[in-house]
Amino acid sequence: MQAGSEGTGWGRRPEARHCGWCGQRLADGEGRGRPRRYCGHSCRQRAYERRAAMQRGGLPEDAVVLSAAELADLQDRLFQLRCAAEDVATAAEDGADSGELRRMAAGLVQEAKGLERLR
Repeated sequence: MQAGSEGTGWGRRPEARHCGWCGQRLADGEGRGRPRRYCGHSCRQRAYERRAAMQRGGLPEDAVVLSAAELADLQDRLFQLRCAAEDVATAAEDGADSGELRRMAAGLVQEAKGLERLR
């Protein structure tokens, strides 16, 4: 084993953790015990209320419930992502230069990052 690599997973970066309610990135836990799941008391309380409501409604705990507006917004963002991907493919077929393709790919990545969070 290399010096200084004990317990680090051979140089792998630890995965970023996010709040189980709002999706905000959590600070790297340096303390003992279980890792944090929520960024604060408010998010922990909202998550508890959601779990309790799901149990009362007979839905499984891991069910995802979206309002009609949230679903429409998600569908719009997915459509925008598909259009951006099609634009990159068309530009590549039409012989766009590498700088233009890099710019378009960066835009595609930004669209995809926007979809990572549902809230």
